[in-house]
Parts: sequence; structure tokens; C-alpha cells
Amino acid sequence: MVAPNDKGKGLLGSLDWFTIVIYVALLGLGWMSVCGASYEFDQGLNFFDFHTRSGMQIVWIGTSVLIGLLILSIDERIFDSFSYIIYLGLIVLLAVTPYIAHSIKGSLSWIKVGPFSIQPAEFAKFATSLCVAKYMSHNDYNISRWFNFAVTCLLFLLPMVLIVLQRETGSALVYSAFFLMLYREGMPGSILFAGVSAVLFFVVGVRFDDVPLWGIQPVSAGRFWVMLLILVFVLGLLRVYTRRLAPFLLIFFYGIGLTLAALFFSKYVLPFDITWIQLAILLFTSAYLIWLAVKYRFSRYAYIALFALGGLTLHYSANYVLDNVMEPHQQTRIRVLLGMEDDPRGAGYNVIQAKIAIGSGGLRGKGFLNGTQTKLKYVPEQDTDFIFCTVGEEEGFLGCAIVLGLFLALILRLIHLAERQPYAFGRIYGYSVMSIFLFHVFINVGMVLGLTPVIGIPLPFFSYGGSSLWGFTILLFIFLRMDAGRNRFTHK
Repeated sequence: MVAPNDKGKGLLGSLDWFTIVIYVALLGLGWMSVCGASYEFDQGLNFFDFHTRSGMQIVWIGTSVLIGLLILSIDERIFDSFSYIIYLGLIVLLAVTPYIAHSIKGSLSWIKVGPFSIQPAEFAKFATSLCVAKYMSHNDYNISRWFNFAVTCLLFLLPMVLIVLQRETGSALVYSAFFLMLYREGMPGSILFAGVSAVLFFVVGVRFDDVPLWGIQPVSAGRFWVMLLILVFVLGLLRVYTRRLAPFLLIFFYGIGLTLAALFFSKYVLPFDITWIQLAILLFTSAYLIWLAVKYRFSRYAYIALFALGGLTLHYSANYVLDNVMEPHQQTRIRVLLGMEDDPRGAGYNVIQAKIAIGSGGLRGKGFLNGTQTKLKYVPEQDTDFIFCTVGEEEGFLGCAIVLGLFLALILRLIHLAERQPYAFGRIYGYSVMSIFLFHVFINVGMVLGLTPVIGIPLPFFSYGGSSLWGFTILLFIFLRMDAGRNRFTHK
């Protein structure tokens, strides 16, 4: 039975003020960073001039606060009731955007609205989060059913594809963060493991494809290590998911044994490409596992075989995808990131200058407005995608630690709020919000430090611009409104 809660706290008493304080602190530090990144030595301290980037950021911050207040004044049940309608509206908008958008640096994701431009992709995040939460919160939903899981993936893959058509690959990749939420909601860890493995196989295979293994000229180090990793992972999956010793021992002894014997023979007797031996081992292993699956009617053997065959397919197609599917600038960025090319005046320029700016800040930084790399405009996109380098140069290591500490506090708080939701809808939406913020912070800071590819996504509440700031504010404050209304009803 459900009865009204009589605690009578009201909206102000139910709001999570800790999260709001973090939000305000990030807005303030973000505005200071935009001031530092856009300031020029000869322009004077005109931060409140609406003709400057810092002045316009005040407008975006002010309107974001108003949007947040408006969301808090809405009954939180509205978001549940209109989730599908909001999602369909954003999907239609994403679909028509390439036809009505004006091109900005090759991207067709910006729509002109009077004197301003908005990016619908930023607002599709909260719409998709609401829709996914609504669908997954149905009473008969079960993530272990393939139909339910496939529909859930389709809900966030659809906007992902539409955004790719706008030539915004970075914004599209953000939607892969939903897999973190799915893992919390019961998605098998094997799917997450398969995704991480795919990235590992791609990186190792591409990076070391032309490197000979230990001086054995016919043997590609990349191919050897990828196939060995696939074999080792197959053995690990067998032990974890089947717990049957006989297949594990058979594959271990003939797989590892033949690999080591072929490696020794190729190194010390007659050089030959032992990766053909590895390929034969993995194909025979896959066939053997499929036979076991049919014989014992145990599908996990088939899934492990599918993992092995999928890993092989990914590895042998990786170079083709890199050379023929990806755009030239994406190819160059990946090769520079992996150390395959040195392009200090091209694709590697942004990262090199960002590292110089952050490193020059030292422990305490050069002080507000005293950065030289940023003031002399050495770092491209320094007030948008690469704004974190301004924090590093002006505020130093301590400033970076404070900013990252605030983001960590926000993410941990979102996890806490999500776990205390009484209904699946609020919990799922909360974890979607957390996953999106985590992805943005990790990838943005990582690309500034040269740890992740440069894919062009903003740092929440820091990067200049109205669309991203509004989008993140809506995403966060819808969840805060849900959390504030969690005590509307109690179960008896």
C-alpha cells in the first residue's frame, strides 16, 4: 500500500544542497577559467562586457540557474509521464539538424536561433536518459531478456547514430557511457569485459602491427600479442563461467604448449610466421567450444567461442577500419596518440601545447590571468575543449586537484543519491546522469593530458558555451528534482 508521506519538509528541505553547492562552485571556477582563457593582455579587465567570451558566459550561467530553478518548480512526475514524448521530440530534432544546420568546422550540429546557435546533441542526453529510465522501470522489464536488452541499447544507439551523421563523433561516443548504468542494473559483466577487450585488441594490434616480435622478422608483435591475449581470456572465461576442468586443461596445454613450441622454433631454428599457428589454435578452440555447447546444451561455451571469433574478426579488420572507415583527422589523432606518428604541427599540436601550459603552472600556478601559453593563444580551443589547461597553468597542480576533487565529489554524491531512490525510474536516471558526467570528465581531462584521443567534448560547467551548460544543468537538476520528491510517498 502507498500512502502520502507526512514529513512535510517541503521542496527546500528536501533538496540536496550539497550537490547544489558543488554545482555553484564548479560554475564559479568555470567562469574564472573562461576569463583566464579568453583574456588578452591589451583588452583591459572588461569581464562583464557582453561582447567578450567571459561576459557571454555570465549570460549562459545566469540562464542556466534560471533553468535549474524552473525545473525545481515542476512536479517531478512530469518527467516520468512525458519521457517518451521528450525523447521523440529530440530524436526528430536530431534527424533534421543536418539539413537546417550551418557548418562550423565541418560539423553540422549547430542550429541558428536568432543571434545565437544551439547544439541539439547536448539536450539529447537528458532526453535519452529519461526515456531509457522510463523503459527500464516497467514492472515486466528484465535486462537478462535479449529483447529488453536490445531495445534498451537501441534507445541510446539511435541518437548516437544521428549525431554521427552530424559529423560529431565525440558527442556520439558519450552515449557509450550508458553501459556503466546498464552494468549497475544487472547487465552481465562479461559484456563490459568484451567491450574493454575490444579496445585493448584494437590498440595493441594497430600499435604494434608493423613491429617484429623479438627480432623475428616475419612475426608481427601486434598480431602475436593479440592472439595470445584472446587465448588467455578464453581460458579465464572458461574457468569463471563454466568451472569445468577438462576443457580448460585441454585448451591450456595444447594452446599454450603449441604457441611456446612454435615461438622457440621460429626464434632459434627456422624463422616463420607463428601467428598462423595461433590462428589455427583459436579456430580449433572455437570449433571445440561450439561442439561442447551443442553436446551439453550449455550456451556459455558458445558465448566464449563467439568472444574468440569476435576478437579475431576485430583484430584482422582493425587496420582496414583505421585506414578506410575513419576520417583522415581521426586516423592521424589515433596514430599520434599511440605514438605511431609524430605530428607536432598538426594533430599533436593541441595536446603538446596543453601539456606545456599545464606543466608550466607547477605546484601553485602562475596566478589568475598570468598564464603565458593561454594569453598568447598557443593552445587552440583553450576556452572550450582544452579549458582544463588554463586551470593547470594559472592555478597549478593544487588548482587541478581542487577541480578534480569537486568533480569526484559530484560523481560520488550522484551515486549516493541514485542508490537512495525508492523507485527504479529515479535510480536508473541518476546512474545515467552520473555515467555521462564521468565520461565527460575522464575523456576531456584525459585528452588534455594526452591519455585519450582528442574527440572534442566539453568539460562540464567549465567549457565556454550555452548549449553544453544548459544541457548539463537540465541533466543534473531533473535528477535533483526527482530526489527532492522521493519522500512524497512511503510504502506501508
